[in-house]
Amino acid sequence: MTEMEVVTAIGVYKYEDLENDDRSLIDEARKATLRSYAPYSKFSVGAAILLDNGEIITGANQENIAYPSGTCAERTACFYAHAQFPDAQFKSIAIAARDTSGEEVAKPISPCGSCRQALLEYEMLAKNDIKVILVGCDEIYVLKSIKSLLPLAFSEF
Repeated sequence: MTEMEVVTAIGVYKYEDLENDDRSLIDEARKATLRSYAPYSKFSVGAAILLDNGEIITGANQENIAYPSGTCAERTACFYAHAQFPDAQFKSIAIAARDTSGEEVAKPISPCGSCRQALLEYEMLAKNDIKVILVGCDEIYVLKSIKSLLPLAFSEF
């Protein structure tokens, strides 16, 4: 038997240390958390995707009493982005969240497995990395690609 180690590089930043484009994307993701419909979990998530045409598309989680019928913020944003701009490539995504008390989370959260796989599809389609920005009020994590979040993903890579 051999053993394989999977390592993911994560940049840890403060908001003020980021480029203007990244800060704008974070601001939009934070605003999107306020448009969440989360009456059951009370956990609001917002996502903002920067497209290569300069458009920023946002999404927020939308819950439903029939739990599988709800949609995460990341998939809301990516499906809408591709439906409206099918020829645009995703450049980056920022994801922010508010906890059950309505406060921004201190530590960043990461997308669920379904969202990781859905986003990876758009990274494969573009044949370019999509930068991932995970937002907390204490620190911000930056990863170079979606596949950094899902290193052993089912994909064509």
